[in-house]
Amino acid sequence: MTRLAQTAGLNDIQREILSTVRDFVDKEIIPVATQLEHRDEYPTEIVEGLKELGLFGLMIPEEYGGLGESLLTYALCVEEIARGWMSVSGIINTHFIVAYMLKQHGTQEQKDTFLPRMALGEVRGAFSMSEPALGSDVSAISSKGVRDGDEYVLNGQKMWLTNGGTSNLVAVLCRSDEGHPEGTAPHKSMTTFLIEKEPGFGEVRPGLTIPGKIDKMGYKGVDTTELIMDDLRIPANRVLGGTTGRGFYQMMDGVEVGRVNVAARGCGVAQRAFELGVSYAQQRHTFGKPIAQHQAIQFKLAEMATKVEAAHAMMVNAARKKDSGERNDLEAGMAKYLASEYCKEVVEDAFRIHGGYGFSKEYEIERLYREAPMLLIGEGTAEIQKMIIGRRLLEEYRFQG
Repeated sequence: MTRLAQTAGLNDIQREILSTVRDFVDKEIIPVATQLEHRDEYPTEIVEGLKELGLFGLMIPEEYGGLGESLLTYALCVEEIARGWMSVSGIINTHFIVAYMLKQHGTQEQKDTFLPRMALGEVRGAFSMSEPALGSDVSAISSKGVRDGDEYVLNGQKMWLTNGGTSNLVAVLCRSDEGHPEGTAPHKSMTTFLIEKEPGFGEVRPGLTIPGKIDKMGYKGVDTTELIMDDLRIPANRVLGGTTGRGFYQMMDGVEVGRVNVAARGCGVAQRAFELGVSYAQQRHTFGKPIAQHQAIQFKLAEMATKVEAAHAMMVNAARKKDSGERNDLEAGMAKYLASEYCKEVVEDAFRIHGGYGFSKEYEIERLYREAPMLLIGEGTAEIQKMIIGRRLLEEYRFQG
């Protein structure tokens, strides 16, 4: 293990899992990541390896065939995987958000149906809140589910689905007015629907279309798509939890897990950028000595390492708070905000250390430079995190005068 970003208080099982994942990353992900990323190729062999390691069932309870591990263990594994290639961590993130939502909010029938197969990686999850016109304003969702006998009919267009093509189970947030009279607060008239589909693109079941992958600046390999529902019919027993009107709260609970995940990804990418920067600084010579011996570079390395440590500590704190059963939206927001901002800064410093070579696609730092910006907007922008943090602080420090 590296000297940076160590985590105190781990048990033997956690340390063994992390050691196994790190070894897998070093041997199976880092050597091929840049090549696959440049081709925008889905990492099929890597995903199969993650299945064999049991990582798709990491947080799923043992009674459903998973490992029953904590959010902290999962976040530390994500940190290691993102250190290898951030896109791979994205593949398991949305899967685990859906698994977590099922575990916390699903009916017993829904848990029994999906969680055992999700633990094996046979069922792969994606989740969807965003739409083309709403951005961060979840209350403006226009996709709608209408009851029709024993079914719901869904219509609308969703945006930015990670795993949209490769998944076969999608948790989709829609408006549902059933039982919620006109004038009901928007967040109280939303429902999460569990949509089963075939993997792939085009019409993947009657009434459901997954257009082709969105071409992105970075975060390649993993498929990011739209989702179009046109009179899509699903059974009424595929309402998450069996009751309408709870979707907003279910999704926000899942997003807290997702924000810890994004923080962990930021930590992993920043660690890799530091490793690349400190290594290159000791190999590159200018003015008769390695550039690492120049004070300006040493200052930069010191700042980078400090940011890696700080982000890791906040991410661990947020994960442990969620594991304790306490509300963690403040800690998750802070961790996501700090880790994504620091990741961007550490990657840019490593890029600067590489000089002109950082601009070349032959060097790994070029890929990281394109990947880091996604963390600034994924699971809520920095501005959204600041709103969450500010509101929670005002709750905690309410003026008593």
